[in-house]
Amino acid sequence: MGVLQRRWRWLAGAVLAGLVGGLGATLLATPTYQATAGTFFSLQYGNSAADLVQGSTYTQNQVESFATLATTPVVLTPVVEELGLDVSAQALATRITASAPLDTVLVEVSVTDVSAEQSARIANAVAESLSRTVEELAPEDADGDPTVQATTVAPAEVPSGQASPDLVVDLAAGLLLGLLAGLGLVALRELSDTRVRDAETLATLTPLPVVGSIGVLPRSADRPVVVELEPHGTAAESFRQLRTNLRFLGLSRDDEGATGAQVVSVTSSLAAEGKSTVAANLAVALAETGRVLLVDADLRRPSVATVLGLEGAAGLTTVLVGEAEPADVVQEWGAAGLHVLTAGALPPNPSELLGSPAMAALLARLRGEYDHVVLDTAPVLPVADAAILSRVVDGTLVVANVTRVRRHQLTETLTGLDRLGGRTLGVVLNQVRRDESAYTYETPAALQWAPARPVAEVGADTAPSPLPRMPVGARADGHAGVGERP
Repeated sequence: MGVLQRRWRWLAGAVLAGLVGGLGATLLATPTYQATAGTFFSLQYGNSAADLVQGSTYTQNQVESFATLATTPVVLTPVVEELGLDVSAQALATRITASAPLDTVLVEVSVTDVSAEQSARIANAVAESLSRTVEELAPEDADGDPTVQATTVAPAEVPSGQASPDLVVDLAAGLLLGLLAGLGLVALRELSDTRVRDAETLATLTPLPVVGSIGVLPRSADRPVVVELEPHGTAAESFRQLRTNLRFLGLSRDDEGATGAQVVSVTSSLAAEGKSTVAANLAVALAETGRVLLVDADLRRPSVATVLGLEGAAGLTTVLVGEAEPADVVQEWGAAGLHVLTAGALPPNPSELLGSPAMAALLARLRGEYDHVVLDTAPVLPVADAAILSRVVDGTLVVANVTRVRRHQLTETLTGLDRLGGRTLGVVLNQVRRDESAYTYETPAALQWAPARPVAEVGADTAPSPLPRMPVGARADGHAGVGERP
């Protein structure tokens, strides 16, 4: 069923094509009519009951031969000459079918023609010619009369309706052929598809866990940070689940002797897999529970500033070359107080800059100032930036877009990160198609919080006390705001 859910468009397209083909065949086909005449054969031999039974059995054994005789030139040539048809006997035979119903002495002759009247005339003429031919070929009795007598018992009548095309039959045939073709295409497409579609496929490639499964994000959002824009939606909950899973992985650097900041890089195998969107939403989700910094470490195609609508002229590269302090270029974004360090000016040597002692020193400094640091890095396969950073962070999350990345590409990415000694935390499946209604659990509208009415409406003695307002970036646990040291 999972295959059909993914490939239903292929199946629906094939079925639709089959239906259109059936309809087209009906509309383009020339209408034809069919008329049928029935001839009865009897043996004129003997008077006793035994003779009659024997004669009936003989006739039944011969009637199949009579049906075959109906489409031979010896029967049809006189018909062509009698009716003045402009076709040969062989061509006329292709429009005639003759059959003998089981356990009867009847031969039914059916003729198909584009004219209803002509089909009836030809059917009657063939029945008469068949009767004459059988009587001529049958043995004679002692008086010289034929022993087989043929009688047309059901003359052909002009058909009232066309025999073909039949719209219902053509549509049913088109539907069946389209369905079979669609199933074949689905099977062929599934066998040739090497994308990492689900957790089961991933399990065949690596023992790493699936730490997150992100559905298709809403297209209506102006910006893809759904945790901020739709905090109660199913997509936002997917990123909160990713946040929870990261905590269970135990990212604290025990080798430093303290449970301090957690530095996580987010990368992917290819470009356009959604790593920047995942990094931004993860950072916002983490910022709901702590002091978080999102760093745009993709110094080739930075996108965090664009995604969040921030100024990107100064940022990470400005700090690394010593032209500014982190507090001077860090910007605050969103209601959760997320701190963001954009990429800054693009350098000519991104890999060298990210692998420099200045980058290692900056990360060490940020560990003491934030609870979590999330780095959005470049994809692994095109450039080496993410692999270089994997050695100086606590762990790396690899985003796998189920609509883009191939199995060998993801395997190459994970192998490359492991070869350099970096810690890969797991894989985040992105753009997973699923029934979002199964992941919805929202508070009913009647129970949702609403602002209190003005005092003039409810009375001064019943008005609730307003909640205290906190400075932007401040937290109830005493952490400092933007630009302040903890």
